[in-house]
Amino acid sequence: MNFTSALIAATVILTSAAGAADMKEPPYLAAQVAAGKLPAVSERLPEMPHVTDLAALGKKPGKYGGVLRTLVGREKDIRLMNVYGYSRLVGYDADINLQPDILESYEVEESRIFTLHLRKGHRWSDGHPFTAEDFRYYWEDVANNVALSPVGPPEELMLNKQPPIFRVIDETTVQYEYAGPNPYFLSQLAAPRPTYLYRPAHYLKQFHEKYADPATLAALVEEHRRKNWAQLHNRIGHMYNNSNTALPTLEPWVVATEAPADRYSFTRNPYFHRVDSDGHQLPYIDEISMSIAASGVVPIKAGTGETDLQGRGLAFADFTFLKQNEERYGYNVNLWRLGLGSVMALYPNLNTSDAEYRKLFRDVRFRRALSMAINRDELNEVLFYGLAIPAANTVLPSSPLFREDYQQAWSNFDPDAANALLDDIGLTKRNDDGLRLLPDGRAIEITVETAGERPQQVDALQLVKDSWLEIGVRIFVKNSPRETFRNRIFSGETLISVWPGLDNGAPTADDSPSEIAPISQQHLQWPKWGQYVETYGKSGEPVDMPEAMKLAALYKDWTATTTTEARRRIWHEMLKIHADQVYTIGTVCCSVQPVVTKAGLENVPQEGLWAWAPTAQFGIYRPDTFFWSNQ
Repeated sequence: MNFTSALIAATVILTSAAGAADMKEPPYLAAQVAAGKLPAVSERLPEMPHVTDLAALGKKPGKYGGVLRTLVGREKDIRLMNVYGYSRLVGYDADINLQPDILESYEVEESRIFTLHLRKGHRWSDGHPFTAEDFRYYWEDVANNVALSPVGPPEELMLNKQPPIFRVIDETTVQYEYAGPNPYFLSQLAAPRPTYLYRPAHYLKQFHEKYADPATLAALVEEHRRKNWAQLHNRIGHMYNNSNTALPTLEPWVVATEAPADRYSFTRNPYFHRVDSDGHQLPYIDEISMSIAASGVVPIKAGTGETDLQGRGLAFADFTFLKQNEERYGYNVNLWRLGLGSVMALYPNLNTSDAEYRKLFRDVRFRRALSMAINRDELNEVLFYGLAIPAANTVLPSSPLFREDYQQAWSNFDPDAANALLDDIGLTKRNDDGLRLLPDGRAIEITVETAGERPQQVDALQLVKDSWLEIGVRIFVKNSPRETFRNRIFSGETLISVWPGLDNGAPTADDSPSEIAPISQQHLQWPKWGQYVETYGKSGEPVDMPEAMKLAALYKDWTATTTTEARRRIWHEMLKIHADQVYTIGTVCCSVQPVVTKAGLENVPQEGLWAWAPTAQFGIYRPDTFFWSNQ
């Protein structure tokens, strides 16, 4: 049985077992229903709602009610409610498999034709039907409107600079056809910050010159203090930021607080499309309260019971403090695994402007020597109490692409072997301090640069410094603001930088392998190669190392494949090259992330993968199923 058939079957079971009349009305909305301000829940749900099988998720049926408090470090981070809510056209489940969510189903032909089927009867949070018109409006009146989108549709919707052919098939069906395979399309829809293919047309048309009365629109522009209608439309119609309380949404909770504020309230969406296995409309929790707190204060507030659910703003270094106050303030501290390929990785700049170091960094023997000269076991014990895993910077055991040989490649602590590699390079001369000398006579003294945002990196680098001295290499640590840090790398001034490892440490074969290909300036090990690709040769430098050229070619092959199996094969070829060539030097992976939950908050996993992608932090664990057992 395919997923669509299974969903239909589940919905039939739900309807026959409970029946529309037996669907439970959330008490939070009962008064509005009784007063005639809202229709009954059976009329608010799609004909075929998304049925959340709680038992299959290892969860239990919840009960309605309550407020859940959480903290963010900046006002603009209220956009994270669209991450946590994780209502997507297609989304990842807890096993990192793509499934229809807002969509009833979808079809893919040749990896280039995507037909999306909406749920009949699905409605925006204001009760207006959600239909193909919302997709048409975005594509024709927003993405391809010069005033609103001067450069055309967003890059993530283009393939080789060409847009898809968009079609409205019927009221609940739309189609996107590309000239060639586009393996990015679905995964972008499931991202923590997704590609939005739709807009609430019924609401936004009043701000669009094509549909609005000119005088009325001019008055709205003046009222909102914008320069023109396009600026107003873009501001008021931003789907991700939660900056407009009037903007309809498909998320489980709707922002109800006008900016600026110190605390933002998000109240339940009466028309949310998911139900539990018993036919009860989700979410269980009525309201999310998101308060602004300086990032340094978040651990203190979490440790004194001022939040009900918290992961963001906490680090492993906070664990002891949080654990000590657990019983006193009535919360639990769970330890999730970080979803980064490496908690901290070192990035030799293969494009550095220093000719001697550039030549040295491009010699794989040097990169392997640096890696084998790191005592990862010591680093793990000292900084992570032995809870992490010494490893190269590669995919995690939770990824279906994981292989132990990738994780262990050149990551064993072996100073003798490292020294032998450096001797083999010809770096046999040393100064009186025991430092190896470059061919030009300089001692190998490397400034390792950080963005100064993670104090733990400095502690780790001190341990690296001590072990690298054993092979005749000395390092100095330099902290810079993030913008300065990145600009120095991009310009070639930096020798080695420090940053977390792979952002998506748990990819599937259908996720892009772009992080291990020289295609982006943001990749700190080869910024000028990436710049060359991103600017189509107008700036930067072309890739000129055979193995890196192979990675670029394989990545291009991946983008042209039409099957998951072919993508899996390419992924493994790339991972093997990346591991063997040690383009980045990992330290430890699978470190732990404290997640604080108030006593009585149920259906929150005790274990999980804490990551931006693909898990959307709490998102794939479906906070709409969390509930209070003690309220």
